[in-house]
Amino acid sequence: MSFDPAIAALVPAGSRVLDLGCGTGELLQHLIQHKGCSGYGVELDDANLLACVQRGVNVIQRNLEEGLSIFEDQSFDVVLQLETLQHLHNAEQMLKETARVGKMGIVSFPNFAHWPNRLQVLTGRMPVTRALPYEWYDTPNIRVGTFADFGVLARKNRLTILDSFGLQNGAVVRTLPNLRASVAVFKFQRE
Repeated sequence: MSFDPAIAALVPAGSRVLDLGCGTGELLQHLIQHKGCSGYGVELDDANLLACVQRGVNVIQRNLEEGLSIFEDQSFDVVLQLETLQHLHNAEQMLKETARVGKMGIVSFPNFAHWPNRLQVLTGRMPVTRALPYEWYDTPNIRVGTFADFGVLARKNRLTILDSFGLQNGAVVRTLPNLRASVAVFKFQRE
């Protein structure tokens, strides 16, 4: 995933960062070069691993379904989980692990409650949009969630939401994000 400036802005300068599902390492490279951060990416895909190495980003090859047991409690200032939660079978457990390993977590995921998605469901079809670009039968997303759903999950797991907003075509959406944004973004910490 390429980085979004609004998400990069949530990461304090000088932070030790763990980027779960870091893709090609573009965000982590930006944080290192422009915010003085350090840290690691975690990625499974071989081509993405190579891209990270070529960018000079430290990367560990690991399947996130295996958890984060290789990392100690609170060993990172920020753990990023951007556009990965919806691909995991153990999403709630990975969220708990994100809060355990990091002093702060930042997650993003496609917001299924975005108004075009709602409209497509009303017509009897599963949504196909820029944020959810796959047909129901070939999607890598094994679960869908909404802005409101994440708030419930955070409370259940005793996570304090420090900031939240939606993203729509690169713009931050703070008014009615569950309806008006295709991507949900949350910054949180353990209570």
